[in-house]
Amino acid sequence: MIIADTSVWISFFNFPDSSEKRAVGFLIDADDIAITGVALTEILQGCRSRKDFSMVKDLLLALPWLETTQSVWIKAGEISSSLLRRGVTLPIPDLVLAAVAMEYKCRVYSLDRHFEMIPGLDRFQPAPP
Repeated sequence: MIIADTSVWISFFNFPDSSEKRAVGFLIDADDIAITGVALTEILQGCRSRKDFSMVKDLLLALPWLETTQSVWIKAGEISSSLLRRGVTLPIPDLVLAAVAMEYKCRVYSLDRHFEMIPGLDRFQPAPP
């Protein structure tokens, strides 16, 4: 199962000819992509109209939902603490998304390179077209 970060969803929704649009479309068709609360919130906050909000919400809520449990929050704090000791600060939403991925043994699909700094995180790279 794949968890797409907000950076990928932005490309999916805004750039119909993008490689992210193709990859996410394939993952949706294959039932191999899930959504998390933190990604849902980040994506919905960027909607410019009520119509867009409703359409995006309906599409994302049709995906499998991965819950952010207490152990996920603890793992996010552990990842952050470890990175901070090395002088690396990452946004809390990305730490939580990474912790959800680790908890559920998923891969993360993101355009943000800072996910590469998270030890033990399995990343998804779509095959070239």
